[in-house]
Amino acid sequence: MEPTLRDGQGLIAIRGLRPRPGQIRCAPHPDGSRWVVKRVESVDGDRVVLSSDNPEHAIDSRHFGPVPTRGTYTVVLRVPLRLM
Repeated sequence: MEPTLRDGQGLIAIRGLRPRPGQIRCAPHPDGSRWVVKRVESVDGDRVVLSSDNPEHAIDSRHFGPVPTRGTYTVVLRVPLRLM
């Protein structure tokens, strides 16, 4: 998600807000191995298309398809690196 978020930067995310295009969200990777932090490109019913701010160096919905909105979290705060 660079340049918006730097590698290793902390964040706080909450559940419950409806996804909207442009929002940054945390979602479980479809293979269940890790979490991804991506920007919502579009919402289609109960699924979202996630994209990266740095598409040349990222894996996003272009690779794994839309993900269910259930279980995703809205990023509400980015922790500055100087505080990490």
